[in-house]
Amino acid sequence: MADPSSYRPKPGQIPDSPGVYKFRDEHGRVIYVGKAKSLRQRLANYFQDLAGLHPRTRTMVTTAAAVEWTVVSTEVEALQLEYTWIKEFDPRFNVKYRDDKSYPYLAVTLNEEFPRVQVMRGAKKKGVRYFGPYGHAWAIRETVDLMLRVFPVRTCSAGVFKRSAQIGRPCLLGYIGKCSAPCVGRVSAEEHHELAEEFCDFMAGRTGAYIRRLERRMQKAAEEMEYERAARLRDDIGALKRAMEKSAVVLADATDADLIAVAEDELEAAVQIFHVRGGRVRGQRGWVTDKVEAVTTSGLVEHALQQLYGEERGDAVPKEVLVPALPEPVEPIAQWLSERRGSQVSLRIPQRGDKKDLMATVGRNAQQALALHKTKRASDLTTRSRALEEIAEALGLDAVPLRIECFDISHLQGDDVVASMVVFEDGLARKSEYRRFQIKTFQGQDDVRSMHEVIGRRFKRYLQEKQKSGEWTEEPAGNAPADGTGVNGSGVTPDTGVTPGSGPVTALADDLETDPLAGRPTDEDGRPKRFAYPPQLVVVDGGAPQVAAARRALDELGIDDVAVCGLAKRLEEVWLPEDDDPVVLPRSSEGLYLLQRVRDEAHRFAITYQRSKRTKRLKSSPLDAVAGLGDTRRQALLKHFGSVKKLRAATVDEICEVPGVGRKTAETVAAALAGAAPSAPAVNTATGEIIEDDGAPPAALSAERGQER
Repeated sequence: MADPSSYRPKPGQIPDSPGVYKFRDEHGRVIYVGKAKSLRQRLANYFQDLAGLHPRTRTMVTTAAAVEWTVVSTEVEALQLEYTWIKEFDPRFNVKYRDDKSYPYLAVTLNEEFPRVQVMRGAKKKGVRYFGPYGHAWAIRETVDLMLRVFPVRTCSAGVFKRSAQIGRPCLLGYIGKCSAPCVGRVSAEEHHELAEEFCDFMAGRTGAYIRRLERRMQKAAEEMEYERAARLRDDIGALKRAMEKSAVVLADATDADLIAVAEDELEAAVQIFHVRGGRVRGQRGWVTDKVEAVTTSGLVEHALQQLYGEERGDAVPKEVLVPALPEPVEPIAQWLSERRGSQVSLRIPQRGDKKDLMATVGRNAQQALALHKTKRASDLTTRSRALEEIAEALGLDAVPLRIECFDISHLQGDDVVASMVVFEDGLARKSEYRRFQIKTFQGQDDVRSMHEVIGRRFKRYLQEKQKSGEWTEEPAGNAPADGTGVNGSGVTPDTGVTPGSGPVTALADDLETDPLAGRPTDEDGRPKRFAYPPQLVVVDGGAPQVAAARRALDELGIDDVAVCGLAKRLEEVWLPEDDDPVVLPRSSEGLYLLQRVRDEAHRFAITYQRSKRTKRLKSSPLDAVAGLGDTRRQALLKHFGSVKKLRAATVDEICEVPGVGRKTAETVAAALAGAAPSAPAVNTATGEIIEDDGAPPAALSAERGQER
């Protein structure tokens, strides 16, 4: 590990001008490339106190052994040079987007004498028009098959074309009218090239004018009583419309734009791009990358733009690029895009309307791509086994934790405090074993105390189930622990010598393919007993305080054979009880991926429960407690009076005016509301105004969600 001060440039050596810099390691390899508006100010940030640097930046500067730079005239030149160097040196600490697969394109080889329509993958070639990318090659072939009726462009390979020219007979497509057969001279090279150009124009989105032209020709043919020709044109129009229907209209103004969305966590980021041409989605692609450098969403967007348009020119760069966050500064990247297109490119964040809605759709795709990337390994037994082994090795466990339970606390500013318990067995979620808890022993916001309560309640139930099953016998009175669990200080019963939970663990540890339910305590009907099966590892969502609380709860119950750790979300650090420093797993570690999935699932389960509780509380009404008053008449009362407050002020005679409400029911309602204390006024947290009616509107719920945990 190098000391950054050993290669820090002397004061005054670094110029105060735009440029690009490279960090090299001790072997001379470039490990990081960056650009700056002011090289002096940017590089000074790398040579400050190591404790003040982001952990990833700290790792980079201690790995490097030298730094060098190149001065350029403008920020646009710096952007271009940075992209070139990243492509050339492939530095390990730079964000690099890599396609998760090779996307197919619909390509038209306009650089050939007789252009050909085909499916192409890989690097783009000069003189070839590309459309896409498409998700599947069959989607391209379906589109081409529909359009060849109207644009009979050559699709055959060079060998087939040459063979047909030699024998003077076209292939099958030439006979059925889906190829103009330039191989046998039915059309000239110029005519065939013009046909290919029309095909490209249609695929580029200029569809309306061409279809209207065909419709005029069809009407003219019908007027001249050339009905067979009119029928062929009608069928051509139908084929083109079917091809257009395969890509639905998403933007009504025939916009040409690319929409880029980013989904990220602390370690990885996923980018999704929708290519919209003529108002229709013509292609989609996505990348996933490790966040090996300290980078913001703006930085991820800038890297994505470089990756997407670094090799493109002309119309391949659209007029409009919509992004979730603008690069900082935005002017150089916007100017760079405009230079590559040859005309002005608008780079902006959509604020309203269809474009904002479509951006939300792209964002959901990015979230799904990131989630899929994180979970697709779960189906592989070998990967799951490696993940469990890495966790056991990192935490110093005697055996792999085949059952992992994770706990999370959720609340909204101290209200509706709940907790969740999720279970992963053999690296897979077992949702039937999930449990939810309400915090009962105190009110308010205290995650540490809440965690202690939940862990204690869960494992008290475990000990009770063990006692009921008869697997543990009670100790003599003098040896029984104070809490009455019937377990001696070592956690081992004198009759059986079985450590709590060790039986099922041993059976599972021998073979990862063994059903994790084997040997589990069951009821008479064969269902697993709740809380009767212990985990080998307890994971808590949080850092050292939450871990200490969980360990203390287990110690109070005399349970010392269950390991405890915590996963802190900010830097994904793993905390162990009584350790001052966290365990840092490699970013590519399968064990870390598994712990993240467990923690994220616990958070999802907890916050879902917390939201449902809050919604029920806010929607509750004093009318719910009125005996004999069903939903229909309750809604009729609220509709008639407008609110519970106005209903409380109404007389019995006024309540009787509501259809379906008799005098006896009206008296019951009036008495119930008179005896019930008026609820505190609800507050709209978005605006701060007091809502007169009992209950909170949906807007208040959505505003509160931004502050819930």
